[in-house]
Amino acid sequence: MYNGRDIDYEERNRQIVLEGTQILERTGESLARSHQIAVETEDIGNEVISELGQQRESLLRTRDRLGDANEELDNAKSVLRKMGREVLYNKLILVLIIITEVIILVSLIYLKFFKRSK
Repeated sequence: MYNGRDIDYEERNRQIVLEGTQILERTGESLARSHQIAVETEDIGNEVISELGQQRESLLRTRDRLGDANEELDNAKSVLRKMGREVLYNKLILVLIIITEVIILVSLIYLKFFKRSK
């Protein structure tokens, strides 16, 4: 037979058990949400890693292309230097030809005008 005290005690125990169950349910829901967030975060992380891998490949290809372009620029500089030297040599030869022609003209003028007068 139950007295008032036993009923209060049982009611109190039921209330504690109900509160514990509610706490466990909220904790379970919180864990489920945390798990879902962790899964979504992992998916996002995998996508980011994949994109970074693609960007790395792209950067490596770009670096290789830049290296090739640099080599071509070096070759072009070399060709331009050679062409510059050849232009300079051609100018020097042209100047020597002009000087030679001037000397020949001066000599001819001298011979024609000044040798006759004697």
